[in-house]
Amino acid sequence: MSSLARFRPDRDDALALLAGVAAVSGSYAVAGPRPSFVASPVERAVSRTVPGEALALAIATLGDLAQQLNYVMAVVLVVAAVAVAARVALYAGAVTGNRAAPPVLTGALTWTLAVAASGAPLVAVGAAAPAALVVLGGAVSPGLASRLGGPAPLSSKRRRAVTTLGAAVGIAGAGYLAGERAAPDATAEEAPDVRGPNVDSETAEAALADVEAQSIDEPELPPLVSDRFYEVDINAVDPDLTAEEWSLSVTGAVEESFTLDYEGVLDLPAEQRFVTLRCVSDPLDGSKMDTALWTGTTVDHLLERAGPDSDCGCVRLHAADGYFQVFPIEALRDSLLAYGMNGKLLPRGHGFPLRTLVPGHWGEINVKWLTEIEFLNEDADGYWEQRGWQGTGEVVPIAKIETAVDRDGGRRLVGGRAYGGTRGVSAVEVSVDGGDTWREARLSESLSEVHDDVRADDAWRQWALEYDPPEGSHTVVARMIDGNGDVQPRERREPRPRGASGWVRREF
Repeated sequence: MSSLARFRPDRDDALALLAGVAAVSGSYAVAGPRPSFVASPVERAVSRTVPGEALALAIATLGDLAQQLNYVMAVVLVVAAVAVAARVALYAGAVTGNRAAPPVLTGALTWTLAVAASGAPLVAVGAAAPAALVVLGGAVSPGLASRLGGPAPLSSKRRRAVTTLGAAVGIAGAGYLAGERAAPDATAEEAPDVRGPNVDSETAEAALADVEAQSIDEPELPPLVSDRFYEVDINAVDPDLTAEEWSLSVTGAVEESFTLDYEGVLDLPAEQRFVTLRCVSDPLDGSKMDTALWTGTTVDHLLERAGPDSDCGCVRLHAADGYFQVFPIEALRDSLLAYGMNGKLLPRGHGFPLRTLVPGHWGEINVKWLTEIEFLNEDADGYWEQRGWQGTGEVVPIAKIETAVDRDGGRRLVGGRAYGGTRGVSAVEVSVDGGDTWREARLSESLSEVHDDVRADDAWRQWALEYDPPEGSHTVVARMIDGNGDVQPRERREPRPRGASGWVRREF
């Protein structure tokens, strides 16, 4: 029998697929959900190549699922690439009659692919070793060879397919569980307390404890400080930065360029603010709008030292994940460089070690994992502006209907939260007849009243209204009036490109 005749397509196809699954699973077991996971850079590359119109359509129709599907596609591509490499290695072994060639070549090719993708040679071993072991096991195990190889009736092929699928699921499951155990904390509750020579942790604790006193006494309403804060990023896997290795550079058209390490940022005067963020892709009835208590220092301290000398009066912020945004310098003044959230160290998912909070602007503008502040001489588009979204721009006001509860006696409570950026919220009006007549809702106290040393210039308020529902169907409409006395625009507008606006309606 010739060497070529010993090349068994059924067996080798299955073995190559298992090698691909083992490589991805091994990489995840070692790296967890970090940028060094072999599929992470592939996902980033795929997302950067998607045209702006296609990306906008995916966000509008699929929401967060669009990014997850992109992540799954990246995993599939890596599995396929390693499977092809293993197939080549198996073919080389069959042609040469060398049993050592397939596992050795599979490991070498997989390691090369992983290093090319992630740039992490040591972590790449986590992908290469399992792939090589799977191929080695297929080459030396008579049991596996008999199950996966050789001419067989249809029933045996089915058993072979089930065996392959079961092995793939088992390998993938083991890798996922191991990787999740290695995952860094991503919520404020799990993070350690925020620290620093200028940080007053007692003020944060007192402010958060006093929030309930500012709330409307209706337990069905969503809280003034969010239980879970939404996350939207350009990549499915967040940067994994350490305070020791991170630094912030101030560069470009300035009188003085300089770099600060983490301790240098903590040495700057600190302050705490309640700040609301709303995503520009958030629909009228969406949930991507939240509030937290943030701790940090103002950009003004850096501006004073740098001495901006920009011809266009603009600045570009750079993030560790490749994101960037361009601002007028004036819009950036009084922004907060935050390193704490709700009295805890800023979680990885919200930008640790440092993120920006620009007053009154859409959430997308608030760059996380900040690494550089670059002053420009020529204006430029930011990341999302290049993809057809507004970019820098103030939020539009909104009153959301988030609660509807039927009470004893037939009455109904409706309520939610209203947000107007730095313009504030002076009133919320509600109509229970589709907009023909209006009545004023109850408002929570402003979060600026919580503590003398805590600001809340850019935060939402709760609202609530109890009414007697009419017989039959009816429509409840909510609108807010900002601190300037302007009524929220009535016309409905979709999120792209400048954010959703319009009166929120709910049918009963």
